[in-house]
Amino acid sequence: MEIVQIDGSVSLKRTVDGGTEEQRKAVQGIISEVRNSGDEALRAFTKQFDSVTLDDFLVSEEEIAEAYRNVSERLIGIIKEAADNIRTYHEKQLRPSWMSAEENGTILGQKVTPLDSVGVYVPGGTAAYPSSVLMNVIPAKTAGVERIVMASPPGSNGKLPAGVLVAADIAGVKEIYKVGGAQAIAALAYGTESIRPVDKITGPGNIYVALAKREVFGDVAIDMIAGPSEIGILADHTARAHEVAADLLSQAEHDPRACAILVTTSLQLAEDVQAEVYNQLARLPRKEIAEEAIENYGAIYVAADIEEAVAAINQLAPEHLEIVTGNPMELLGKIKHAGAIFLGRYSSEPVGDYFAGPNHVLPTNGTARFSSPLSVDDFQKKSSVILYSEKAMEDNGAKIAEFARLEGLEAHARAVEKRLK
Repeated sequence: MEIVQIDGSVSLKRTVDGGTEEQRKAVQGIISEVRNSGDEALRAFTKQFDSVTLDDFLVSEEEIAEAYRNVSERLIGIIKEAADNIRTYHEKQLRPSWMSAEENGTILGQKVTPLDSVGVYVPGGTAAYPSSVLMNVIPAKTAGVERIVMASPPGSNGKLPAGVLVAADIAGVKEIYKVGGAQAIAALAYGTESIRPVDKITGPGNIYVALAKREVFGDVAIDMIAGPSEIGILADHTARAHEVAADLLSQAEHDPRACAILVTTSLQLAEDVQAEVYNQLARLPRKEIAEEAIENYGAIYVAADIEEAVAAINQLAPEHLEIVTGNPMELLGKIKHAGAIFLGRYSSEPVGDYFAGPNHVLPTNGTARFSSPLSVDDFQKKSSVILYSEKAMEDNGAKIAEFARLEGLEAHARAVEKRLK
């Protein structure tokens, strides 16, 4: 993890992985098989990729009850409290439908309607992610989505992790399927004998899941194509090196391609954090993953002053941004591009991952320049409402017809003129 003096520009050492041609063709083949063969294809791919033979993909009530027995009462309580925090935060995002009456009798408005059905993908593999369940399901429930379906790859025992099932039950999911990978995305998009299709698919996954979401987009909606996790930390001399290093490693342990970047005005802090990262890295259970991320996608940038540091952060547009300075609130207004902003010493990134309430599904790969965290808005659609009055038509009909003829659309013009006296 090298220390670099900013010389006018910085680049986030990120990986933009669009997949190989071989991977894209493999995903297209999987989707085609699922569309053509349904459950038969799901069983074959589950056996091939997960080494499990399943007759029924639907998680039973007995499996959920067993999951509760395998999770401590304390952890169940923590998951419930986190769910309450997430629900409370997202309830504040709800937007009502609205109508506005004009003096001439016209009524204009917007009707907000929840999506009918949503599929939530929860990854498996190297770790279990109950937090992803809460962050995807609760905004959908809050938005009013009636049918929420969850899919996740089974373990070698043919079951889903206990924590994932408990989180799903607490969040209110009634349909849970033991299907993973590109085949799960295909099933959610197009349906099989066992799984009815949905209108939108959300949730992270590996490159095959990401490519599958890209392939089905247009037939269904998706949330985003998420890349590896990122953290950017903006710090001055008041920050504590051991805490900054720990926060950098909290993202590095996610994925070998995760990005961990410190931008600081203090050379002393930069040197202390560099030493502390390697000190803590040696004792991490996921050392190999974090070490690869730190070596390939980690960096420490030293800025001449706080203005240069802020400019660097806005150029990076990181998924997660921590501001650890003497007065972080005074810098908040200067930040233009970041998925989530954590202010002050005690706002460590994992606080947002699990418990505070804001969503942890965030834009990556610099897309914070133009996109936002997952929210209630992602699970609702808006319809324009127009009730045009007779007086408004009399006042404006000729103008509308003239505008239509400007575009060469005579039938448009005549449709309006038919209503004029």
